[in-house]
Amino acid sequence: MEDKAGRVQGQSVRAGKYSRVERERRFLLARPPELSGVTTTRVITDRYVVGTRLRLRRADFTDGRCELKLTQKVPVPQPGAVQGLITNTYLSPAEYDVLASLPAAVLSKCRFSVPPLGVDIFEGHLQGLVLAEAEFTSDKEAQSFAPPAECVAEVTDDTRFTGGQLVRTSRQELLRWLAEYGLYPEGSQDPAE
Repeated sequence: MEDKAGRVQGQSVRAGKYSRVERERRFLLARPPELSGVTTTRVITDRYVVGTRLRLRRADFTDGRCELKLTQKVPVPQPGAVQGLITNTYLSPAEYDVLASLPAAVLSKCRFSVPPLGVDIFEGHLQGLVLAEAEFTSDKEAQSFAPPAECVAEVTDDTRFTGGQLVRTSRQELLRWLAEYGLYPEGSQDPAE
C-alpha cells in the first residue's frame, strides 16, 4: 500500500515479480576519489519525469557503451539502508528518445566505480558535491558495512541527498546543506575563516 507521496507503507518491504528491494547507504566525501582506484567511469544524465516517480537514465561509458533505462523508485518511510522498491527497464535508443520528450528535471554527474563504492561527482549548480553510495543484497550486509575513511558523513537518512531532491535544489541550498556537515566546496567559504 502507498501513501499520497507514493511511498510504501508498513514495516516490511518485499520484492515483487517486477521490483526488488533497494538497499543502499550514502556518504559525503570531501573530494573526488584517486583515479588509481577507479575501475569504471561513466557520465550519467538522469531525467526525473515531472509529476512521477520515474527516472530516465543515460549512462555513457568510457569504452563507448551506452546504457539506457527507465527506473521507478517507490520509497519507504523508514530510516536505514532499505530505500524502498526499485524497478528497472532497459530501453532501446528509440524507446529512450520517446520518453526523453516528456517534461523532466535533469541532473548530470560523473560516476566512478571505486569498489565498494560508486562515487558521483556532480556538475552545474551541484558542482562540489561528491556523493558515494554502497549497495547491498541483504539487511545484514548493509548494517555491517564499515565505510572507508574518505567518507566524511553518512547521509543515508538525509533525503536531501537523493537524486529526486538534488535535481530541485538550488546552489545556495546545497552549500548550506554541505556546511551542516563541515564541507565547503571550492568557491564557498567556511564562515569560521
